[in-house]
Amino acid sequence: MERIIIIGAGPAGLTAAYELLKDGGDYDVTVLEESDAIGGISRTVNCGGNRMDIGGHRFFSKDERVVKWWEDLMPTQGSPSFDDALLGREKKLKEGGPDPEKTDRVMLRRNRVSRIYYKKKFFDYPVTMKPRTFINMGFVSTVKAGTSYVKATAKKLPEDNLENFYVNRFGRTLYQMFFEGYTEKLWGRHPSQISADWGSQRVKGLSVREVLRDALNKLTHKTGGKVETSLIEEFSYPKFGPGQLWECAAEGIEKMGGRIMKNCRVKKLVNTDGKITALQYMEKGKARVIECDRVISSMPLKDLVAGLNGVPKEISEIAEGLPYRDFVTVGILVKKLELKNKTKIKTLGNIVPDCWIYVQDTGVKLGRIQIFNNWSPYMVKNAAETVWIGLEYFCREGDDFWNLEEEDCVNLAADELVKMGIIKSRDAVMQSHREKVKKAYPAYFDTYSEIGKLTEYLDGIENLYCVGRNGQHRYNNMDHSMVTAIEAVKNIKEGIRDRSNIWSVNTEEEYHEEKQSDEN
Repeated sequence: MERIIIIGAGPAGLTAAYELLKDGGDYDVTVLEESDAIGGISRTVNCGGNRMDIGGHRFFSKDERVVKWWEDLMPTQGSPSFDDALLGREKKLKEGGPDPEKTDRVMLRRNRVSRIYYKKKFFDYPVTMKPRTFINMGFVSTVKAGTSYVKATAKKLPEDNLENFYVNRFGRTLYQMFFEGYTEKLWGRHPSQISADWGSQRVKGLSVREVLRDALNKLTHKTGGKVETSLIEEFSYPKFGPGQLWECAAEGIEKMGGRIMKNCRVKKLVNTDGKITALQYMEKGKARVIECDRVISSMPLKDLVAGLNGVPKEISEIAEGLPYRDFVTVGILVKKLELKNKTKIKTLGNIVPDCWIYVQDTGVKLGRIQIFNNWSPYMVKNAAETVWIGLEYFCREGDDFWNLEEEDCVNLAADELVKMGIIKSRDAVMQSHREKVKKAYPAYFDTYSEIGKLTEYLDGIENLYCVGRNGQHRYNNMDHSMVTAIEAVKNIKEGIRDRSNIWSVNTEEEYHEEKQSDEN
């Protein structure tokens, strides 16, 4: 029986454990998790009945293996959810699927609404060519944006940084309005100092040209003789948030004989002749050792390399220099928001229908707002009469914002909401909770440009498989992290030595949330 140690109980680690055990393979599987929770950044935090989704997670994938994986663990709803029934909103339901009013283990179908909040006005995200966009921008800004875009198409800039990547696709005016400030908030670096890889990773095929083509196709009902591509309008979502799915996965792993050990931080990996033979981890202040035949790692590459023995100096320096952005989210409960719902989408309490609101205003530190009522009404203890929101801040572990006392952090967040016209006063806050997340976002600058040397070195370790967002230092969505684990397990089961299939996940040149029609 092969002893396989999996580092990290996030989406990648738990997917790997489940995949190894589901067919009854001859594997002894142990998952070592540093924290006391599972799900990583995809966990759900329960604050007295008001639940927080750490980071926001739409369950949408182009990979059918992932879609089936989710469906097997949590079937799609067959009856309306509480809010859809009350508001008369129609959704595509699964025949014979569970009723979310009667059972908890169920996936809901939710509307995808995300917008940009800029100068106290809403803009579609990604930016569209609808009349409202031009009205909100104003005549002068619209003319500047058009002129700027024409200039960008006439003379392309070298795409050696993220700023040029955006300018080539949107023109400098739209870049400055909708990308520059937010990107600098997110990374703590100006886009001119960030690799263009970030753009190809997250923006992919989006540009003014694609926005115009999409708008024209919708007006003429044409598909261009090929396949029409547009943004998804719905996504799946667990009744009680993403952590619920990973709790179900963990339960399944343990039923199949796997072990999940929390509060176990891996410190060292013994590399003997190009093969990891044992791991040292800390549990309750004591160092323990566990032997292994294979290791699947989703721990940050920086920490992984630091824990290996015999690493060449150049490789150590690359790993040590890999940057990350840390994350703080503040949950705030209020009676109502001051934002007006001017859409045609019906909502509980007529709140704005957004799941996410991107805050472009550089006058506040706030980066993004989640409205948990719109993710799932079951995320909020009293969704009909209160609004539970998550305020997302990007920072660096140990900086002034990270080190704020929780009360001071909540007060700062509330004051920014007042400044933006989202709540009336700090007194509107009925309940609050803060969560900190280390290494939430692997970043694309500093020694990232040399990451190829690092991955080549790690691939030389015969029985090591790097998976997941931090395990590959790549800003993967949840489904991509899962696929890296599925591919790693496939290699183990089939005896495939090459790792390229694992590293090549999420390199396709398409936007993550595009859907494709089968019409021709």
